Amino acid sequence: MDNTETPVTIIGLGLMGRALARAFLKAGHPTTVWNRTAAKAAELVAEGARVAATVDDALAAGTVTIICLTDYAAVHELLGASERGLAGRTLINLTSGDSAQARAAADWAAHHGAHYLDGAIMAIPPAIGTADAVVLYSGTREVFEAHGSPLEALGTATYLGTDPGLASLYDVAGLAMMWSVLNAWLQGTALVRAAGVDAATFAPFAQRMAAGVAEWLPEQATAVDSGSFATEVAALETHARSMTHLIEESRAAGISTELPELIKSFAARAIAAGHGGEQYAVLIEEFATPSAG
Repeated sequence: MDNTETPVTIIGLGLMGRALARAFLKAGHPTTVWNRTAAKAAELVAEGARVAATVDDALAAGTVTIICLTDYAAVHELLGASERGLAGRTLINLTSGDSAQARAAADWAAHHGAHYLDGAIMAIPPAIGTADAVVLYSGTREVFEAHGSPLEALGTATYLGTDPGLASLYDVAGLAMMWSVLNAWLQGTALVRAAGVDAATFAPFAQRMAAGVAEWLPEQATAVDSGSFATEVAALETHARSMTHLIEESRAAGISTELPELIKSFAARAIAAGHGGEQYAVLIEEFATPSAG
């Protein structure tokens, strides 16, 4: 069967589920949809989708079934009643959750004879169907290889490995970076606004800073993986002195010091442990240590 003719089913028609269905329709795949609230399928039907009357009908309609629900509990609740219909089916679960839930879902699917792949969508609904939409997959390699080409209709399909929890793990790790970058920008913006500089004026400078830091990551990763943190540019204790300046500037401007104080607390612990002369990436040891309590 030509990949452009692969029948697909979408279960779950929230904003993201509808975007997934539209991407498959646009790519020419016969697309069946199902949702608890059938009215959400109306526009998709007008665009060429077929509505399944039941979940079992939906599972039977597609060569591959894409699941995009609120959470993993909803996946089990919905498909639990259709367990007899799971044997031999291919399920690709793009529901958001954590890695433990993804691994448990993979075991559950295997127990019921289904072929399973877990995934995480690193994009907003309007980006689906473009190369900018990165969709991560992990789990059975054969499932990804069999359906990798149809999945390219959704965006850039990236296979991470056989551990079904990896896609969810990358998802939350990526969110940690996103929130950290945004929080740092908000801290800096609050600081310059206190001096009368608006956010739009500061944003291009902040963007260049963020891009510059991103370029350091491969080198920092080498240090982390090797466990060798010899200083080449600036020692951690030098960074710590600058952190003090940030705290002092924030306090003088009358804005929150919580974020810079948190950052400095990590550095202070590492310096107390004798790592002040090493490079910034040595803080991985602090991030890798469980929080007290």
